[in-house]
Amino acid sequence: MPPLLKMKLNRLAAVLVWLLLVAIQPAEAGGNEVVVVYNSLLPASRMVAEHYAAARQVPAQQVLGLPLSTNEEISRVYFHDALQLPLANELVAAKLWQFAEVAAPTNGNHPPMTITKVVQSKIRYLVLCYGVPLKIAEDDKLHEIPPVDMPTEFQQNQASVDSELTTLPLIHIKLTLTGPLLNPFCNCTNPLAMTPTNGLLMVSRLDGPTAEAANGLVDKAMAAESTGLWGRAYFDARGLATNDYYYPGDHWILGAAELAHRLGFETNVDDTPETFPAGYPLSQVALYAGWYDIDASGPFAAPTVEFMPGAFAYHLHSYSAKTLRSLTHNWVGPLIGKGATCTMGCVYEPYLAFTPNVAFFLEAWANGFTFGEAAWSAQRALSWQTTVVGDPLYRPFGRDLLKQHTALLQKKSELADWSGLRLLDLEMNRGLPPQKVVVFLEHLEQAQHSGVLQEKLADLNQQLGKPASSIEALQKALQFATSPPQRLRLRLTLAARLQTAGRTGELIADYHALLTEQPAYPDRPAIEEKLKNLEVK
Repeated sequence: MPPLLKMKLNRLAAVLVWLLLVAIQPAEAGGNEVVVVYNSLLPASRMVAEHYAAARQVPAQQVLGLPLSTNEEISRVYFHDALQLPLANELVAAKLWQFAEVAAPTNGNHPPMTITKVVQSKIRYLVLCYGVPLKIAEDDKLHEIPPVDMPTEFQQNQASVDSELTTLPLIHIKLTLTGPLLNPFCNCTNPLAMTPTNGLLMVSRLDGPTAEAANGLVDKAMAAESTGLWGRAYFDARGLATNDYYYPGDHWILGAAELAHRLGFETNVDDTPETFPAGYPLSQVALYAGWYDIDASGPFAAPTVEFMPGAFAYHLHSYSAKTLRSLTHNWVGPLIGKGATCTMGCVYEPYLAFTPNVAFFLEAWANGFTFGEAAWSAQRALSWQTTVVGDPLYRPFGRDLLKQHTALLQKKSELADWSGLRLLDLEMNRGLPPQKVVVFLEHLEQAQHSGVLQEKLADLNQQLGKPASSIEALQKALQFATSPPQRLRLRLTLAARLQTAGRTGELIADYHALLTEQPAYPDRPAIEEKLKNLEVK
């Protein structure tokens, strides 16, 4: 994939920029902002649509069934005739959209131009349900003259259905279908600008390997909105040099990692060339971003992955969403099938410059954007290759953290350990010394019965040069940790610290316990070899 490219806006993209500058209309929150489209030839598709509509209270007239192919890939002619044009007509017939002719500004180099665009809209989001086609194949019969500054590799017209439909408000403008259309909303700071009247329909899909997996996306999103998005953040960069051809991908992932840390998440960063190995102790995942394997690999290839409710997971690869119907191929299908609540991916080769910028996404999401707003503000291109999977209304960062923590404590929820941990991490980000946090946790009743908080205490003691206290806290954490992946991480961390401390007897006992608790651990032969050597001594 080539490096970031400097491409001039063509005239049609300039129209989009102008649309961005017109009056911004405040949008209402909730299901009345959404149109849901399902495949009327597939009962499972309707089931997903009806479940979502009921959960988000989408008005009945905004749930539309269209007779569509059940194939993931369709032709461009079919896309226009069976989906794009009928959908635009349905939105007008339902009085959700109104088109009108307006005068577009000119810079003096072109004659005045009148365009037809959406001038009134009652909706901002389009949700495509399981069974709606995913991607539009290359059309060799489509002959367009691309902009003179468009590199050869971009001179293709294949696209994701999602990304192509983002420009539906401009259906009456003859947009160039060859190549990407630069997105004027990229890194947008005002989500209210992202409306059909300004030229953008935010598209996402409830999809995955099965209809059941797709159906659960809204349930997990609403659960996280209610109780909070908690857990750990994992970022798998590649350690590329700044002058490397592919460095922008690393830059985005490391930028997202820094944002997660600032948000108070316990953040794990790997910057070695390889992706996480199969034995990596991945547990309690709230956020994940990494690259660059073609198929779900390492801990994500396991039969189950411990995603927390509401988790966002994204793997940067050119064909991460080549299909959504597999639990093993590519990334989007496996991530959704194994429990992630939302993700993004590419259906065809996008080239690195036009893959989602995960740092832009996380920053917008943390600032209160919905998932749909954050996902499309992370895209440099429209009418291109990205699919966005998840509930577009999902907004996990819209509530006060302290109030969430208080409510969880009152309910005696185990999640209060996580909300308390985030509050502590935020205070440490603001300068609270680790010594004071150690004293606080040692006297906090809640921490005495918490594997999560005892692990934090162990990490702080290790940081302060108190290995014996760190080991003690890890051993205590294991008394209360119930999650097998969490116990694996604790066991491995404890083993490393026992080895450094020369406490061989306890190290042997820890390894034996690990093998008993984790009979299918991928690195079992390595642990057995270590035990053999230790027991010989």
